[in-house]
Amino acid sequence: MKKGVTIYHHGSIIINGDARIGQNCTLHGMNCIGNNGKSFAAPIIGDNVDIGVGAKIIGAVRVGNNVKIGANAVVFKDVPSNCTVVGNPMRIIQH
Repeated sequence: MKKGVTIYHHGSIIINGDARIGQNCTLHGMNCIGNNGKSFAAPIIGDNVDIGVGAKIIGAVRVGNNVKIGANAVVFKDVPSNCTVVGNPMRIIQH
């Protein structure tokens, strides 16, 4: 994790030791950032990413800079910079 990361309700957040989290990211609780069980690869998260309550980021995915991930979203593929992602399955609603 880089500087400026804010973690709320830290007791309910799981982060894979190999995951990379950029600067000024926010995790709001009940998050899981980890591998998908098929490989050991972990997510790479860019700078200024806001991860909503209950959101999961799973597998060898890259999340770009300035991304908002909605509550309970499940991110399982790459997300470009400057967008908003919601839902399960995930979908980009603003780019």
